[in-house]
Amino acid sequence: MLQKQPRLKEKQRQNNRFPTQPNCVSCDKRAKEWCPLGGNINRLDDAKTLHMYQAGQSLYHQGTRALGLFCVESGTIALRKLDAQGNETIVRLIHPGQTLGYQALFADELHTTTAEALTKSRVCFIEKQTIQDLFQEFPQLSLSFLQRMAEDLHQAEEDRLHLTALPVRARLAHLLLLLKDYYGTINKEGDVEIELPFSRQDMASMIAARPETLSRTLRALERDGVAIFDKKKVTIKDLDDLFDELEPCGVNVR
Repeated sequence: MLQKQPRLKEKQRQNNRFPTQPNCVSCDKRAKEWCPLGGNINRLDDAKTLHMYQAGQSLYHQGTRALGLFCVESGTIALRKLDAQGNETIVRLIHPGQTLGYQALFADELHTTTAEALTKSRVCFIEKQTIQDLFQEFPQLSLSFLQRMAEDLHQAEEDRLHLTALPVRARLAHLLLLLKDYYGTINKEGDVEIELPFSRQDMASMIAARPETLSRTLRALERDGVAIFDKKKVTIKDLDDLFDELEPCGVNVR
């Protein structure tokens, strides 16, 4: 019995080093863009490779050539954009079940953002040639991705409108309501707790506010009893208070 224990530990080390491959056929996180493949989804499963990323590691960098598509199975990926002045902004968060990298791939251009893991993430990669072969064989698949890109464009227009039309306090409330769906939990008191996956500097850039303006806004929300901010943890006693911040602006996120 004592002789078998080292073998068990060695097997556990191997499992950690070579994680179980996700199966595209049974994956409940699979993006809807792949639905046109139908019963041929195994073609995608055979071609993909799984990669593990720790927080802070990059999937690709701004200015590099697109080599394929990425599908997030678990974790959170931030798309960061660097401007000419060297300022970096998170322009989008990618969650499990979403695909990224297709804009640069389909346009045959360089990536306009850097994709960075904010948390430990499992991400599947499909090479460019595989995507091209699937598009030729399944034309409906390309139309599906075209719809996805149109939806992304619409969302980008909505986000731009919020950044230009809403006051900072409403922008922050809107961001917190979106984040609660992915990072929110209910504590034993019945309050909503959100564990932010990024720094306050990132939060400020996401709502197009200066860090000092964000700090004043956080203090104001705490003073008014809307939320409590403790490092990366946000506690909200009543979600209606956040919705009330948006109602005068005509924003509906319910």
